[in-house]
Amino acid sequence: MAEVIARVISGSCSAGHRVGDEFVMGEKTPPGMCSWAFHTLFPFAEVLQFGGSFPWEDEPDRATVSCPDPQPVVFELKRRSTPEG
Repeated sequence: MAEVIARVISGSCSAGHRVGDEFVMGEKTPPGMCSWAFHTLFPFAEVLQFGGSFPWEDEPDRATVSCPDPQPVVFELKRRSTPEG
């Protein structure tokens, strides 16, 4: 299973997310990540973790996802292979 990193690429919000913030996605909300953002990103991260991709993305190891907050924060999800896989 691949590791997926969520990085803020634009926007800011009342939860404190800022451009450049990074989080390792897993089964639980990463420390410091807003739970609304996590629940939005989780399905996309799962696809990447298990080798899937999205046909609308230019790169198979990435996905761009916007949080539903009224002050949108945009995250880039990037698949990174782990040493054992």
